[in-house]
Amino acid sequence: MPVFNLVDDPWLHGEPAVATDGHSAGLDGHEYGLREMLLESHRFTGLTVEIATMLPALLRQVVLPVVVDALGQPKSTADWLDRFRRGAFSPAECQRLSSYLEEWRERFELFDPVAPFGQAGGLRTAKGDTKGAALIVATAATGNNVPLFSSRTEGDTLALTPAEAARWLLHTQCWDTAAIKTGAVGDSQAKLGKTTGNPTGPLGHLGVVVPLGRTMYETICLNIPVNPDGRADAGMPHWRRQPQGPTWTIRGADGVLDLWTWQSRRIRLFPEDTPDGPRVTRVIVAAGDRLRELPDTEPHTAWTLPATGKAKPGAAPVLLRPRRHQPGRATWRGLDALLAVRRHEAPATTHKDGFATSVLLDQLRGVLDHLPPDYPLQIDLTGVFYGNQSAVVDDIFHDATPLPLQALPQDSLIRATILMATEQAEQLARAVNTLSADLRRAAGAEPIPWDKGQRPGELVLHRLDPLVRRMLTGLRDAGDDEDLIQRGCLAWEQLAWRHTRQIADRVITTAVPSAFTGRTVEQNGREVVFRLGSAAANFRRRMREILWHAAAAHSAGPTVDSVTASTEDSVYV
Repeated sequence: MPVFNLVDDPWLHGEPAVATDGHSAGLDGHEYGLREMLLESHRFTGLTVEIATMLPALLRQVVLPVVVDALGQPKSTADWLDRFRRGAFSPAECQRLSSYLEEWRERFELFDPVAPFGQAGGLRTAKGDTKGAALIVATAATGNNVPLFSSRTEGDTLALTPAEAARWLLHTQCWDTAAIKTGAVGDSQAKLGKTTGNPTGPLGHLGVVVPLGRTMYETICLNIPVNPDGRADAGMPHWRRQPQGPTWTIRGADGVLDLWTWQSRRIRLFPEDTPDGPRVTRVIVAAGDRLRELPDTEPHTAWTLPATGKAKPGAAPVLLRPRRHQPGRATWRGLDALLAVRRHEAPATTHKDGFATSVLLDQLRGVLDHLPPDYPLQIDLTGVFYGNQSAVVDDIFHDATPLPLQALPQDSLIRATILMATEQAEQLARAVNTLSADLRRAAGAEPIPWDKGQRPGELVLHRLDPLVRRMLTGLRDAGDDEDLIQRGCLAWEQLAWRHTRQIADRVITTAVPSAFTGRTVEQNGREVVFRLGSAAANFRRRMREILWHAAAAHSAGPTVDSVTASTEDSVYV
């Protein structure tokens, strides 16, 4: 049986930074053990992963729980701030981390016959069969899950190095598909060699939100929730519990450490010796523990509070539910929820859902005055979209966006500017869609349905996406300089005007000749004339209403186009 211990054997990729030998780390695919990654975390900018969804899996399943279990959670905002400002683990903390890893070293053995890390030792099926290692690799073809651009078929053998197997093992515990799983010997709830009704991995229900700092150390700090006065028991990670067997339960999480290291599957890796070293080619993935409910203290998601009018009479009140990401929708289009920094700041009404931001972003608000206003906070968002009864992966969502810290206070000018700009982008897309719909009606056709085909408003959002991101980055440097913020706001509007008008011009030039004379359509009991001239005029009026800063500047001086020519690289857009 090969020996591979996650404490010191290399398996984590570090992003470019200054390593202990003074050379750039991570550029050559170099891997590090858990001990070095933690003790030298201030020398790494972060983790490099094969797939975006692997980052929260590695943080939650190993990195964060080791730190919290060894050092404890911050007991106050001041305690958290003291850790964060330090920029690195102190010598005493490094000693405690090393001692902790030595104490539990045996439980970090990947191929231990009794208690392999993250697995159930001795797991087997009644027929003694196994499946290919592709079963735990989200990007590999297996069964009905066939990635569109995969160059590998299910018949091809996939041989994972121990490091690769460890990473995909943790990814499976977090994101595995639902439905039928292999029935293991000793699982009393398995029938006919199968276990049904399995939910997806615990992160599959979330729109995962991970704040990222300048270094791995800062990222670790940003992802550890404060525990005032030790009121909540952090619980234990799985490696401090009894070794797993084939049995599983439905229960609630005992604390954040239990939640982070949740064992949603019983897995066993089967290594074999090859000329290239040990490789994992066969696995078993069986049913694991199921969460009875997701605690609202889950730190890595924003929340939706369903509208009160949706509740059935006599039913129990609807609790917070995780706010999932929407496929194809950029992060900045949902910043209203991420910026609701006070929990339940946007409560539900009878007909409208409310929302609350994540615990981790919420606690940042309490330290704003003690952090640099231009701190380069990044928000990393990931999610998985499942299909066919959640038994296959349809798509993976990933987006990362800069978030100015000064956008967190409720009354900040930067917050208002961001929310105004993102709403303007949405309104511009709707204005172009309305223009398209009016021109189609003028030609005797029906508007493009909102859920079918591509409407031109999507092209607007695509064009504006890099401008919004540049503005968010620039706002981090603006601080409380109101003049700079106002100039940036004007520059954003002028550029948004140019790009939106270019797409609108394309829509107009594709109009058929009959759109000039137009058609009369009955709407809401009255006749309405749709023609190209009125549609274009209505669009221009709507543009002036939406981008009123740019419209005012246009009326007071040069044309909008002549101004935008000089603002492409000005201010921060």
